[in-house]
Amino acid sequence: MCMLCEQGKPQHHSRISQLGRRDFLKASGASAAAAAGASLFAAPPARANDDDDAPRDSGRPGRRYVIRNGHVMSMDPAVGDFVRADVLVEGKKILDVRPNIHANGAGEIDARGKIVMPGFIDTHHHQFETALRSFLANGILIDDGSGSKSAQPNYFQYILLTFAPVYRPQDVYISELFGGLAQLDAGVTTVHDVSQIHHSPQHSDAAIQALFDTGRRAAFGFFESAGAAVIGSNPGNKYPADAPRIKKQWFSSSDQLVHMIMGGEVYLGPQSTDDSWRIGRELGLQIAAHILSPFGIRPIFDQLAAGTGGNGGIGIGPDNLFIHMTGMSDEAWQKVKDVGAQVSIAFPIEMNMRHGMPPIIRMQQMGLEPSLSSDVEVTMTADFFTQMRVAMNLQRMIVNQMTLDKPNGNQNLPDPRNWELPQTAMTSGDNPGFPYWPKPPAGIPEPLTAREVLRYATVNGAKHLRLDHKTGSLTPGKEADIIILDATAINVAPLNNVPGAVVSLMERTNVETVIVAGKVRKWKGRLVDVNLRHLRGQLEESRDFIFGKAGVSQDLFR
Repeated sequence: MCMLCEQGKPQHHSRISQLGRRDFLKASGASAAAAAGASLFAAPPARANDDDDAPRDSGRPGRRYVIRNGHVMSMDPAVGDFVRADVLVEGKKILDVRPNIHANGAGEIDARGKIVMPGFIDTHHHQFETALRSFLANGILIDDGSGSKSAQPNYFQYILLTFAPVYRPQDVYISELFGGLAQLDAGVTTVHDVSQIHHSPQHSDAAIQALFDTGRRAAFGFFESAGAAVIGSNPGNKYPADAPRIKKQWFSSSDQLVHMIMGGEVYLGPQSTDDSWRIGRELGLQIAAHILSPFGIRPIFDQLAAGTGGNGGIGIGPDNLFIHMTGMSDEAWQKVKDVGAQVSIAFPIEMNMRHGMPPIIRMQQMGLEPSLSSDVEVTMTADFFTQMRVAMNLQRMIVNQMTLDKPNGNQNLPDPRNWELPQTAMTSGDNPGFPYWPKPPAGIPEPLTAREVLRYATVNGAKHLRLDHKTGSLTPGKEADIIILDATAINVAPLNNVPGAVVSLMERTNVETVIVAGKVRKWKGRLVDVNLRHLRGQLEESRDFIFGKAGVSQDLFR
């Protein structure tokens, strides 16, 4: 049961409002979870629809508005891109994308000088860790015995086995809510929340409630109770057996912003794999798992690829979303491709925390593409400008070095002591003017482009979460998950290339407006109807409790 139901206040979860659970926030004043969001969604005053105000009642059935004269990057080849065009939204859906849309009586958003594109999609984010942001800026996954500042503190020992087990439901709620709002502010309109904090049904309900209250699209990942399988903490957890109750209570409708994914970590043992994957498939849920070599997962994953995982009968399929996929065998990768499973790469975290090399080159050589994930804010920011830039920079670094390291590339070249730069214009092809600049050898992927990494961050994210029929591109008929980015800002102007400006120049302050399912959630640089000062205070109180209960001293300069 949820927290309110246990307090004798029955909730009709099958009819949850997707745009702000005011009833929940008002009714649960005695709960610390409610205190975290009591003034989150204040009723907006009646306002005129002028240049300073967002369209009124956005997202409601029948309400129309037009985003006017923006640089529209639809991410849908059938729709195309426009130097200047309009986007017509009615209710929660996109009706049209083209220049000069006429819509009598519709509200308007002036997008002159702005980039209009789909919101970013994060396919793997541990939002419950928001209260622990930056704690592990230097840390790696596991203590390697070196005694270095990277080995202690480390992720497994401190985040999963020390901090996570002491979380109360209200700590889950405020971290989930605050972390979700922070990403919404940065233009991430959809998330897969891998919470790993399901110590009790109340913890699960708090996490789900926060996802609904945030007001953005989300996949709730029902993963394990961190620490329970390793140190025996939180024996009252109901993972994975609570999944049918959660599915029935919270996700009985497919027409809502939040849906469910089953977490099925394979390093927790064969029985856990059997139980979680079987339950997930019985419920028709996508099944997600962290797959990386440092936890000894390679031989386990080989068994899954052979169809003999778990206690002998579990195999991977098109319903799987695998996170990281570092260090896996050629045979396992081929199976992933053959069955159509999805892969989410967390480039910055994998590089920083010793997960192994992000497998982007392998995927490209196999004709596969990843989605992007922010992973853990205990180590690095969850904004998607960082994710895209790091993805692009890492791939290009590897490809460029592979090209420079071309075997026999420097044979039969002139003695550099006698070589002079010719005065004639350069020609294409072999570049005779620069004999030491090799052509890329066969079999090496081309350097990743800004357009491609934007596809990873939008279209691929939607596909990998089974949401591509709803979001991921500005396609008429899809729901209006839209961001408007300021290209007139000092860090971007003058605009010369739209994909390049988004990926190589922008950051969260360029996110001017954010729309989810037609509803304006951020307007002209500010989240709508959100009391950040109040929520920040609740998050700080939660942090202080978590550190104190875990017995870890707070040292701002360690």
